[in-house]
Amino acid sequence: MTLPSERIATHLAGRPVLVVGRAGMDIYPVPDGTRIEDAKEFVNDVGGSSGNIAVSIAKQGHEVMLMAAMSDDGVGRFVTRSLGDYGVDTQHCFVTTGLERTSLAMAETTTDSPDVTIYRNDAADLAITPAHAEAVDVASLGAIIITGTALSREPSRSACARLVELAADAGCPVALDIDYRAQAWADAGEAREVLAGLARRVDMAVGNDEEFDLIAGGDGRAFAATLASAGALVLYKMGEGGCDIMENGSETHVGIFRVTALKPFGSGDAFLGTSMASLAAGPGIVAAVTRGAAAAAIAVSRRGCARAMPTAAEIDGFMDRSPMETDVRKPD
Repeated sequence: MTLPSERIATHLAGRPVLVVGRAGMDIYPVPDGTRIEDAKEFVNDVGGSSGNIAVSIAKQGHEVMLMAAMSDDGVGRFVTRSLGDYGVDTQHCFVTTGLERTSLAMAETTTDSPDVTIYRNDAADLAITPAHAEAVDVASLGAIIITGTALSREPSRSACARLVELAADAGCPVALDIDYRAQAWADAGEAREVLAGLARRVDMAVGNDEEFDLIAGGDGRAFAATLASAGALVLYKMGEGGCDIMENGSETHVGIFRVTALKPFGSGDAFLGTSMASLAAGPGIVAAVTRGAAAAAIAVSRRGCARAMPTAAEIDGFMDRSPMETDVRKPD
């Protein structure tokens, strides 16, 4: 029997990935450890989960496109240009014509209760429409990654639904990164209904234990196991407890690479982007997720998000000198 991960890997090989969702500008006070209110200088970077995932895939040498909308201003132009500089194809990044604005985030580079302030009023990335989805040559894609925040508002929610329909017709795998951000949704009940509904329709579901608990309305691990038994590949993340790979009724545990973290964010984006690109390269799901875990460790040890995503060569070097900790499961 062909495993879900094998089917996805076969379809991914030699084809681009389309990532759908938010990309924005991140601003960091410098030097590292400086509080926002104390800062005299700042540096910027691309941020947003979908932008980061796309950059992570590009840095592995795999072709990737981003579907998003950007505001017609300096922030939107910075994000689009920077994504291109990182190697992300932006042909499906559209310019909004209304009052929407590209997201802006200010984040402290510290692990000591960092302040992350995100400005997402009338977010531009949520302005993609079903017509934008229909402009994509889905049959040419290796996979589509939809991040959960893209489902939080219309018309982006309908655009994602249309992409899932087109992908089903084309036999293109779809991955859902649950990516739950409470501030993006009207309430947790709406998020649960929408995210759980799509999780049941995709080929691959990725999230941490708290996110699965949320969309399950209770026992997230049981919900994830049900998805896997129904034919999906599930990456069930547990932070410092590692990740369980679930498919066809079986589970395989992958540990972590321990590092001294510089900040707590960016790891999930590095993990998913690297895992997806590595799966396309053909080493198998365990090897792909192991490389994803290494990428996550590297990302949290660096300032920024997009620029913190490691290249394939950096991951190789890191894994050569850094042993994986395997006995790290969270207690039940």
